[in-house]
Amino acid sequence: MKRIWLLTVFIFLFSLPAVLAQERFTVTGKVLDSASQQPLKGASVFCQNTTFGVITNNDGEFSISLPKGGYDLVVSFTGYQSGEQRINASNTEPLFIQLIPKDNSMESVTVAGSNEVPDGWNKYGSFFKEQFLGTTINARECELENPEALRFFYSKKRNRLKVLAKEELRIVNRALGYKIRYGLDSLSYEYGTKVSTFSGYPFYETMNGTPEEEAVWEKNRNKAYKGSKLHFMRSWHAKTIEEEGFVLEQVTNQDAREFESARLPEYYDTSFYFKDSGVVEILLPGKFRIKYYKEMPDPAFVKFYKLPPHIRVQLTVLDILDDFVIEENGYWWEQADLINTGYWSYERIADAVPYDYSPQRE
Repeated sequence: MKRIWLLTVFIFLFSLPAVLAQERFTVTGKVLDSASQQPLKGASVFCQNTTFGVITNNDGEFSISLPKGGYDLVVSFTGYQSGEQRINASNTEPLFIQLIPKDNSMESVTVAGSNEVPDGWNKYGSFFKEQFLGTTINARECELENPEALRFFYSKKRNRLKVLAKEELRIVNRALGYKIRYGLDSLSYEYGTKVSTFSGYPFYETMNGTPEEEAVWEKNRNKAYKGSKLHFMRSWHAKTIEEEGFVLEQVTNQDAREFESARLPEYYDTSFYFKDSGVVEILLPGKFRIKYYKEMPDPAFVKFYKLPPHIRVQLTVLDILDDFVIEENGYWWEQADLINTGYWSYERIADAVPYDYSPQRE
């Protein structure tokens, strides 16, 4: 049976005043079966990495109201491949999204000849949680409710572990007060390089708790936001990098074991920083080091990366492969053109807040 998630209410229950006060725009559209062109009733339409989502009506139609900024709109329906489309306030015309039915016969052939590990969760479950949720204090407060959805594949030839999911993962983050639905595309871990990558579509639901619990959640969310990639992108967009506690340096010697870097003389130079109609375009390829001074690094991070024990900043190395754009809510694209290692990689799903999170003023 189809399991339909009723998401409409989440739009109206989100209660952060700063977000609700923002100028908004509305996206409308219709979801269709690509073959029959029939409308799909009950399709899930949501902006990934946010708390904004709806379901389609009897005619496959939807309408979703959003604060100004950029989003990845994701459409999913049981038995179909998910659809994705980038949106912002410039989307004034209705969207027509056609979903393609999944080919289950091809999946059966793939599984039959695969290198799937039969007892994958018993063998790799703890390792998966470390790579996906993280190893921070917040990660200890996270629960994966449906681990049986995961499938583990190990390639001896490539020395690589790959993890897929048969359905959306359901995660409860009791440290930040979120329930997360995560449509995992895949997680891969290369044992040779010790590099882990994963991608998918997260959707957040704010949890309800006692006043005491909600006060703790807000404190933890604020801490998770500070120094994050979302925080940095918003700061670069708003021209407040230094005020928010960041320093941006360009790496001048990439071959050295310890990166040599020099602080950019101007973060908003018009030779690479262009702002038009609320959108910022960055034309600055290269390797950069980002320091965040307003929060101490996790001691476990310092120990793992063998950094000096007296270090007082969070360090991230960012590879900018191509030009990219920052929307006013901190959403950036193309996201694949920015590769980060260091602190932003250390903090994973357990320490992530949605794009529509707005920190309380201190």
